[in-house]
Amino acid sequence: MFDVISNFGYRDVVDIVIVAMIIYYILNIIEKTRTVYVLFGLAVLAGLYLLSQVGELFTLNWILGHFLGSIILIAVILFQNDIRRALITLGRNPLILRLTPGNSQEVLVDEIVKAASLLANRQIGALIALERKTNLSDFVEIGMRLDAWVSKELLISIFNPSSPLHDGGVIIGRNNKILSAGSFFPLAMDPDLERDLGTRHRAAIGLSRETDAIVIVVSEETGIISLAFQGNLIRGLDATSLTNSLLEMLELKKKKGSGLLSYILHRRERTH
Repeated sequence: MFDVISNFGYRDVVDIVIVAMIIYYILNIIEKTRTVYVLFGLAVLAGLYLLSQVGELFTLNWILGHFLGSIILIAVILFQNDIRRALITLGRNPLILRLTPGNSQEVLVDEIVKAASLLANRQIGALIALERKTNLSDFVEIGMRLDAWVSKELLISIFNPSSPLHDGGVIIGRNNKILSAGSFFPLAMDPDLERDLGTRHRAAIGLSRETDAIVIVVSEETGIISLAFQGNLIRGLDATSLTNSLLEMLELKKKKGSGLLSYILHRRERTH
């Protein structure tokens, strides 16, 4: 034991850290998915295999031995979707192992912007709220509960006019998952608001006043993309300005003089 400790060097530390990161990364990927139950099932089979060896249950031991002998091939077949998702995530940023499963915030912003742009081009209305520090569970309860990673395809299908959930808003949680669809937000009924603002825009302003959520709106009538934050509504955003604003507000990109957050701060300085 002392020989092992005396020969322990920085390479061993690097080795252990990398292996620990990989294990943590894998556990985060499979957390709260059906993969967990598959792993539990394999663990039960491994336990039965050990039991069959101890108890000299030769037939069971022979069957499980041949089954577990092909465990690598079985794992590839069972976990092919998870492996594909992990490799895609790693491929987007090969220098850093992402410690969160599924969508990172950069990927989240990219999917939202792509969905909003496509919906705007087709003049399909949309209302998307991003949860920040204020919990939006009260509004999640109003809608249809979901637990899905954000993708432009899913967002477009939710807001498709033929979808029963298209009239409400989508809530994306701090875990970068869609928590609910078809949720309804409090409406801003100020008389000084522009008269052409529809229900979606007033709901976006209302929610942004009561919470610190970031709310994206796509107008059904004009196809204009708007962004609401802290009771302020900025209209006429394109894909680039929407991306910059979201990255800035999520503190993924700090760029002076651009984005909605800079506009709001500048506006407050002028009013005080």
